[in-house]
Parts: sequence; C-alpha cells; structure tokens
Amino acid sequence: MSSLPKSSNSIQIERYGLESVPETSRTTRWYEYTMIQMAVSVNAGNFLVPALAVLEGGLSFIWAVLATVFGATVAFLFVSFLSFPGARRGIPSQYAVRAFVGVKGAQYFASPVRTITSLYWFSVQTIGGTYMVVELMKRAFSIKLLFLPTSLLLATIMALLALVGFDAVKKVTKYFLPLLFAGGVAMFFVYFTTSVNGSNYSSVISFNGEPNRSFFFFASLAFVQYVSGVSSSSDMARYAKSPQQAFWGIFSGNTFGFTLTALLGAYTATVAGTWNPFLITSQQTQSTLLLILIFASALCSMIMINISNAYTGGYSLLNTFPSLGRVKSALLLGFAAVALSAFPAFVDEAESFISLLGAFVIPLSAVIVTDFMVIKKGSFTSAMLETLSERTLNRSGFLAILLGVLFYLLLPTDYSPGFLSFLLTGILYLSFHRFKKKNGH
Repeated sequence: MSSLPKSSNSIQIERYGLESVPETSRTTRWYEYTMIQMAVSVNAGNFLVPALAVLEGGLSFIWAVLATVFGATVAFLFVSFLSFPGARRGIPSQYAVRAFVGVKGAQYFASPVRTITSLYWFSVQTIGGTYMVVELMKRAFSIKLLFLPTSLLLATIMALLALVGFDAVKKVTKYFLPLLFAGGVAMFFVYFTTSVNGSNYSSVISFNGEPNRSFFFFASLAFVQYVSGVSSSSDMARYAKSPQQAFWGIFSGNTFGFTLTALLGAYTATVAGTWNPFLITSQQTQSTLLLILIFASALCSMIMINISNAYTGGYSLLNTFPSLGRVKSALLLGFAAVALSAFPAFVDEAESFISLLGAFVIPLSAVIVTDFMVIKKGSFTSAMLETLSERTLNRSGFLAILLGVLFYLLLPTDYSPGFLSFLLTGILYLSFHRFKKKNGH
C-alpha cells in the first residue's frame, strides 16, 4: 500500500482509503488547518448566502453579516467536534459515520447525501469561478474566453488535484494563501477608495434599520450550508497531530475565513445589487496591479474550495462502494463534478438548491451530532466500528431523520426550517434512543 510521500519536495497520489492512516503520517498542526480552512472559506460560492441576505432578505449590510456569521459559526462548532473521530483513529468521515447511523445507514444514505452535496458545491464554485475568470481575463489582459470550455478545463484541473489528496491540499495552501490575502486586501482597498452606484463605505457600514424575520431565515440558511461538514471534517483531520490541534485549527480557520467572506459578499450586494465581489471590484479599478491581484485571488479561491469538495466527495463515494478503492472513487467523483460544471443553473437557483439539500443534510447532521456529542459523550473507539454488523441500521436515528425531513419540508421558510429541523430531529432521536434503551431493545 502506498503512502503519502516522505519527501516534502514531491507529491504522490494518496492511496489511503477507509483504513486508518499510520500515526507517522499524523503531523498536521492547528495553524496548518487554520490556513487550509481560511483558504477554503473565501470563495465565490460562499458569497452567495450573505449576498442573498441583502438581495432577497432585505437585510442591511451589518445585519446580513451578523445573521450569516452567527448561523455559520454554530455549524462550524459542530463540524469541529466531529473532526475528533478522524483525528483520534486516522479514519475518513464517512467510515466513522457508520458508528452513528449504522453500516447500511452510512453506505446507502449518509454517504450518497454527502457525495451529492460535494458535487453540487463543486459545480457552484466552478461556475461562479469561471464567470470571474472570464471577466477578469477580459478586464486585466484583454483576453476573451468562452465560458463552457473554460469551466470544463478548470473543473478538470481541480478534480486532478483532488485526486492527489491531502498532500496537495497542504502544498497548494502554502502557495495560495499569500495570494488570497493580497487579493482580499485589494478588494477592500477598492471598496474603501471608490464609490459604487453612489454608495461608499461610510454610508453602508452602520446599523441602519432593524433586523426583520429574514435574519433568522438566512442564519438558518448559512447553518444549512455549513453543518453538512460534520460528515466530512474527519477526512482532513485524520492527518492531525492531535484531536485538539484539529479542532481549534478547523474552527478558527472556518470562522475567520467565513467572516471575511460575509463582509465582502454582503457589502457587494448592498452597494452593487449583485453577489460577486471579485467582479464588482475588478470593474471599479483601472489599476493593472489590483486587477491581477483580484484575478489571482479569485482563481486560487476556486481551486482551494473545489479540491476540498472533490476530496471529501471521493471518500463518500468510496464508503458506498468500498471495492472501488480510493483512486477509482476519486476519478469517478471528479468525472461527475466536471460534467455538472457545465450547467450555470446551479448558481442561478442557488437558494432553492441549498434549501432542498438542507431537507436531507440537516436531519442527518442532527443525528450524527446528537449521537456523538450526547449519547456517546464525545467518545469514539475502534470497538464501536468493529462490533457493527454489515447489515446494521440505526432505526431510531432514521425514524428521527424521516420526521425531520418532513418537518423541514412542511415548515414555512419564514420560520427558519434549518435550525428548527435540526433541533427537533436531535430531540426526537434522543427520545427514541432512550425509549428503546429503557425497554431493553
């Protein structure tokens, strides 16, 4: 069995599948995870929900930022706790999920849901990123690119990088983070030195108005978007030096990175009536240097998030079809991701797609979180997996999931179905579990 390279100057294709990563490979520290998650956070697809909070929810800049940061931070807290199984045992997320929902539950429900979620966000990021690349290449270098071939080319490159594995993620982060930071500074500089549609920062950065009912809906939507990470955070955490290093690195990187994303996304929506700060800032400056920095940042952000999407999605597919092996599952996932990147409708109807995914993601995530944090009290041992039968299914968990899905779909959007469905599913699962235990089943 091949392993990650011992030499820091070479990259090999990762071949660890569902088995535990050797302790000698678990060397990643908290600040490396912080850098990875920050690099992953600031990207085109993640601007959507903060921008929609302004454009569709009618929230002011500040309230849009507070709503989405609140929802996302709660999700990041759960995501960070669910990195523990991977950090402790060196196993990928979807294999660990077997201990929470059963082998059959993980293989034929949790993993397909995670695979579809990864594919969706890969396509959203690629499509949004392609719009940026086409526009910025035209603005910065007077080069006209066609959308479809550009999208497919970028998607192919990112899928191949994901095939390499975690080593590629670390190395790409090392080189891309300075460019991402420089691009972020460039965008803030443009906003603070120019007026967009007659609006400048002094008229935007204030607590104008009051939060409306949309505040909790968009907090819920941000929660829905990121809580699905509970079923993937162990994929990278399996290389952590310790569980604590993984937890704090993932939490701090996600939270800080998304806060920057929310600021840029909500500000752009407020002053320009659209969602993409890369495009708006590039249109507001004539400086070649700033254009190049914004272009580089846009390209790097798209590559980083999609390596992560394809990487975690590949492990989800592998858990459903273990006989494929890590490389074949990554290739198949990459092929599907490239194909879906040819359909811009995924971005145009983002709010509907995110809400639909949430109907399955939220109840599933609630059962995973409740089982690990409340029932198992944060404990995770190899015995929990070794004693499982291939036919096991957490019936109490799936009854709660079914009711949670129905509740999510029936609840009016004004009532923040993401938060309420998560809470209800967790309470139902805990009640079913205790009733079953009390009656000796």
